[in-house]
Amino acid sequence: MTGTPLRVGLVGYGLAGSVFHAPLIAATEGLTLDTVVTSNPERQQQARAEFPDVRFAATPDELFDRAADLDLIVIASPNKTHVPLAATALKAGLPVVVDKPVAGTAAEARELAALAEERGLLLSVFQNRRWDNDFLTLRKLLGEGELGDVRRFESRFERWRPQLKGGWRESGDPAEIGGLLYDLGSHVVDQALALFGPAAAVYAESDIRRPGAETDDDTFIAITHTNGVRSHLYVSATTPQLGPRFRVLGSTAGYVKYGLDPQEAALRDGLRPGPGWGVEPESQWGRVGSGESPVTGGGRPEPTLPGDYPAYYAAVAKALLEGGPNPVTALEAAAALDVLEAARRSAREKVTVTL
Repeated sequence: MTGTPLRVGLVGYGLAGSVFHAPLIAATEGLTLDTVVTSNPERQQQARAEFPDVRFAATPDELFDRAADLDLIVIASPNKTHVPLAATALKAGLPVVVDKPVAGTAAEARELAALAEERGLLLSVFQNRRWDNDFLTLRKLLGEGELGDVRRFESRFERWRPQLKGGWRESGDPAEIGGLLYDLGSHVVDQALALFGPAAAVYAESDIRRPGAETDDDTFIAITHTNGVRSHLYVSATTPQLGPRFRVLGSTAGYVKYGLDPQEAALRDGLRPGPGWGVEPESQWGRVGSGESPVTGGGRPEPTLPGDYPAYYAAVAKALLEGGPNPVTALEAAAALDVLEAARRSAREKVTVTL
């Protein structure tokens, strides 16, 4: 890509903005981080330390007042702000990237998608875990037919956080769109749909385990896909012994992988994309085989492909500059929200929901 980089306005500089979006935007050819929206002096200082030329806006309205100076808006603010900010940006004529979940309901996501289409603008959803190392490796195995016909996909995003951290993500106010179902659940559901296609039915169990907690912190989702694959998805903050990240069972072999992709930890530690990015040690590789547990040496080690979060923003830049495909569409995100809404209903009413 050549020419003047696209100027990016980033709304929010909390965890999502500072750890994920800003570093990845800055590392992407064709993009430059122009403005960060935050009124917090400490966060302004943090951003300026890494990006000396960045400008600041105290509010989104201040950012939109100079929409003509920008080429892309990235929304990394709290969930409840995603829909109104994305709509305002699109109406201002600006392409938009929105952190997941794009909205609280599938209907809202589809309304945003329709607005973007009407305006002829890109609306993309940041589902970075489609570029996790284990997801990329599993997609490769499936493409090569290494597992035969997949029958069950188990995916766990578990943590041991017995103490509450506070903040809007743990709020019981429905307007905040908090809880693990919409947080980590957005990731595991999106991955399942991306791998195995549309959902036909959803069953879920959702609990509030920790004293003082206001919203779900331990949730299980079962999806029956239209092609017959069953996905069993677990998200939890109350798991003292972590299970495998993936356990995928096919007609000829299975794939078992422990441990999280290293990219988030690297970004949190201040490391930035470059040579060797996203590579994990051989000791962390998963195993492919049949008839025996990987813990006892069953199967062969499967080299894990490097994780590649930078590929998301590279695809966004290519979509805007060269007309390439949208890496994650709002309609794909709406399909995941259909599942999340069904899961919430299933857990509440103790029923299986048909989509």
